[in-house]
Amino acid sequence: MKIIVDAFGGDNAPLEVIKGAAEAVEKLDVEIILTGNEKIIKETAEKNGISLDKISIIHTESVIDIHEEPTMVIKEKSDCSMAVGLKSLSEGKGDAFVSAGSTGALVVGATFLAKRIKGVKRAALAPIMPTAKGHMILVDGGANVDCRPEMLVQFGVMGSCYMNKVMGISKPKVGLVNVGSEDTKGRELEIEAYKQFQSAPVDFYGNIEAREVPFGACEVVVSDGFTGNVLLKLYEGMGSYFSHTLKDMLTSNLGGKIAALMIMPKIKEFRKKMDYKEVGGAVLLGISKPVIKAHGSSDGKAFFNAIRQAKNCVDGKIIEEITSSLANIEKAEK
Repeated sequence: MKIIVDAFGGDNAPLEVIKGAAEAVEKLDVEIILTGNEKIIKETAEKNGISLDKISIIHTESVIDIHEEPTMVIKEKSDCSMAVGLKSLSEGKGDAFVSAGSTGALVVGATFLAKRIKGVKRAALAPIMPTAKGHMILVDGGANVDCRPEMLVQFGVMGSCYMNKVMGISKPKVGLVNVGSEDTKGRELEIEAYKQFQSAPVDFYGNIEAREVPFGACEVVVSDGFTGNVLLKLYEGMGSYFSHTLKDMLTSNLGGKIAALMIMPKIKEFRKKMDYKEVGGAVLLGISKPVIKAHGSSDGKAFFNAIRQAKNCVDGKIIEEITSSLANIEKAEK
């Protein structure tokens, strides 16, 4: 299996990207194709004693910055490391693609260069997030601010396929983010989506309020990209807040420090569960091949896990499963 990785996406590129790629080659039995400036990649690897065995390079000169217009990835910056990686993916040179670069550029580039799965209205960003019962996938996490009801249904179907085939959950529950549990709650978008979900091939939980999400009421949480991104950022912020507050409580005095020693294993377990580096990144659902958006501040560990996540998507045949599920919906509607 070959995984294409944008070597110049993210705050810590290319060193941390190369570290993650080298570890993936060693532990995951994959080949890595790095896209980016070949001279810099080789110099960085040599300087840090990192082997490039089973890692090939597709040379590119430019990089798209997070502050640049996302559409530049298919126009002025069509020769950047991200664009070349996505083109290589569409040409069959690799089985999946990983980048920690601009989210907007990745969504645009994946949509126009790697292309959407037939029948998919819009690709959706789907981060994996911790809950009291394990993990859930949020679809959409910010790619589509404005949505139609049928798009939300597709998000639910794609998220359900991912949690089943990649995360191993046999019958993931799908919840629709809303301001109440009743089927009459919400905007016209949620009310109509609720109706359509009732005949969709998923285990539809119904409406889910934001306070239920952290407790794991559903494994698939569906919303428009605006609502989803607000939920995602609040989730991240509260996680950081609790972590810092807990640290202050346990280090402020001798009693706290003694208590910390006694519960340290539990603290480490909690931190690991909340650490985005353990997951890898957000999958871009709806694209014809697996595309993973790694966190912008990813280190080598996070890149390794993003590559592992991409491999799991390929192994789980997630694209085939989504294609089949959407085809069945279209057939039923006809």
